Amino acid sequence: MIQGFTFPHDIEGPLLSALSRLPRSRVTRVSPPSFRQSRRPGALRERQDFTRILFKESIMEVLRPQLVRIGGRIYRKNPIQEQTYQHEEEDEDFYQGFVECAEDPCDAYEVVQTQQGFRCTVKAPSLLYKHIVGKRGDTRKKLEVETKTSISIPKPGQEGEIVITGQHRSGVISARTRIDVLLLTFRRKQPFTHFLAFFLNEVEVQERFLKFQEEVLEKCSMDHGVDSTIFQNPKKLHLTIGMLVLLSEQEIQQTCEMLQQCKEEFIDDISGGKPLEVEMAGIEYMNDDPGMVDVLYAKVHMKDGSNRLQELVDRVLERFQASGLIVKEWNSVKLHATVMNTLFRKDPNAEGRYNLYTADGKYIFKERESFDGRNILKV
Repeated sequence: MIQGFTFPHDIEGPLLSALSRLPRSRVTRVSPPSFRQSRRPGALRERQDFTRILFKESIMEVLRPQLVRIGGRIYRKNPIQEQTYQHEEEDEDFYQGFVECAEDPCDAYEVVQTQQGFRCTVKAPSLLYKHIVGKRGDTRKKLEVETKTSISIPKPGQEGEIVITGQHRSGVISARTRIDVLLLTFRRKQPFTHFLAFFLNEVEVQERFLKFQEEVLEKCSMDHGVDSTIFQNPKKLHLTIGMLVLLSEQEIQQTCEMLQQCKEEFIDDISGGKPLEVEMAGIEYMNDDPGMVDVLYAKVHMKDGSNRLQELVDRVLERFQASGLIVKEWNSVKLHATVMNTLFRKDPNAEGRYNLYTADGKYIFKERESFDGRNILKV
């Protein structure tokens, strides 16, 4: 785990302290605002933009459906038109049909033959059991009927394995595939709980950051949206490798073990067993308009000009993506240290980025007040 990532000095030691807890309460649960009732300037334009985005996304769901990676194989998740009926609870989740596999059933799952037929087990945190059971058990019943299997799920709050049994091996594999897709789908809707990071909170780094903050507030405080609330806490400066959703003590332990494996298998080789000297130089913004910025970050690179730090974090990311602990969204880590973020305006403890869903599956619309970063880029 990474411990002591300094500027412009060293990363003190190999992999050191990378797990940082994010309390679940830090994900703000808000409902999408009604654009019709909004009287603020630009509300109509935002409504039109929001409608175009939704229309574009619905088309792309058909032309380019979501691909789900499970056990080294790729499945296509077909879009489903959802309908809400009167008296139906909004926070209940339903099984919405099967996903299609690009090839015939594979041998990726461990299916054991027994005297009664075939048996397969699925490890899953207890927080996700309800999504396999469904409202009044409807999801499990439908799975069992369509795959001709029997599915045993531990009671709520009890950790254990989901057990699938059936007379036919293909039916057991089909049930296992569908359960994996359901688990992955609802895991993605959980708020982030942890993140992997290099910490950048050495005394010298904090001092230089505070000097930068003082200079920005002195020269740019009259610019739109610029104030002291959007600066990162200097004690929390970090370089994020990836965000995680860890829903049980077993998953936390698995993460710690995987970090240790990374250290033994390739981190020591990449670093040569010596500290890596790095520099933070220059600032950049995330979007394409410097006049409407939400995130401003400092760029990080190796002092000797090599690519070793990038190689190290990319291989750590790849390992966690392969395990399923980090959702595969990109192939490479963007080395950066956030110094200003408009999320901090309402939540000083915000880290990384918010999920699009709360723990109960509700969509989050997080309104942010951007700032003008054009003069800051000249500081």
